[in-house]
Amino acid sequence: MAATQRTSRRSVRSSAATPTRQGLRSQMRVTKNTQSVTSAKAAAIVKREVKREVKREVKREVKSESPEDLLSAPPPPSSTAHVKLPPLATTATSSRKSKQTQHITTTPFPDFARPTPADCALAHDLLVSMHGARARPAQVVAPLTSAGCGASPSVLDALVRTILSQNTSSANSTLAKLGMDAAYGTSPSRWAAIAAGGPSGLESAIRRGGLAATKSKVIVQLLEAVRARHGAYSLDHLFAASDAAAMEEMLAFPGVGPKTASCVLLFCLGRPSFAVDTHVYRLTGALGWRPREATREQAQAHLDATVPDELKYPLHVLLIEHGRTCHACSAKAGGGKSCKLRKAFK
Repeated sequence: MAATQRTSRRSVRSSAATPTRQGLRSQMRVTKNTQSVTSAKAAAIVKREVKREVKREVKREVKSESPEDLLSAPPPPSSTAHVKLPPLATTATSSRKSKQTQHITTTPFPDFARPTPADCALAHDLLVSMHGARARPAQVVAPLTSAGCGASPSVLDALVRTILSQNTSSANSTLAKLGMDAAYGTSPSRWAAIAAGGPSGLESAIRRGGLAATKSKVIVQLLEAVRARHGAYSLDHLFAASDAAAMEEMLAFPGVGPKTASCVLLFCLGRPSFAVDTHVYRLTGALGWRPREATREQAQAHLDATVPDELKYPLHVLLIEHGRTCHACSAKAGGGKSCKLRKAFK
């Protein structure tokens, strides 16, 4: 009898335990399903937030700092086929660049008084005393042994040379230019050969200059766009265009930012334009000629509007020379206490 009762109690406990294990398994399935739903919801939330952030970033893009032109406007993939394009691009990138052209004659910092014409004259005189005078050449001659940022009597050649000089040293851009010349020659017919060969062929030729994959796409797409818009590989019509019109057309091309366009204006077209490269940006910040928080593009707009036209060429060239050669003002020195240019603008 007692044994029967113990057996009965074990049966009851066993039967009670069985639904508990089933319940646990059921609960685990529910938990997994809940976790899947939660993960799906989380992924959807993240996706929505990413889209919102992208939209916010596009709105902020015009205010963002782009150290160099290629990085500020990455080109879409290019093909070797000639694509019909409108006179000026209507993409978000070209819209951003169109806004940049509004600062050609006006500063984005109207309440920032410096540099004054007197500041510019003083800096020019001090730089001349240290590095010698720099005058605009009477005739533009394309250098044979260097890329020469914007230095060419052909606007298209000047633009390509300046693209090769982006985000690299003068020595590297020269290697790229010489490699391109060796592969395609230097006659005007080379542009058609470069376009026909596509980015891969050009990339191989300019590989030693740095960023060859990006620059080859930019240059081939530039050639395609020029041919599609004008029926020939030439931009020499810009010699007759206004500064604003020339700047706007150049900025419409992928990979061409304000600095690159300004270099072509200054060195090829012979216009008063104040390009801001790494050295100019660093030194003008140290001299108090721009707000410290200004991006490079904003600094260029401000300085182009405030530096007197007659000093834009010599000051640009002299500031670059000074930035390269003055040990006290180099990027690594950080002080410039022994430099008389820096002392004059304390």
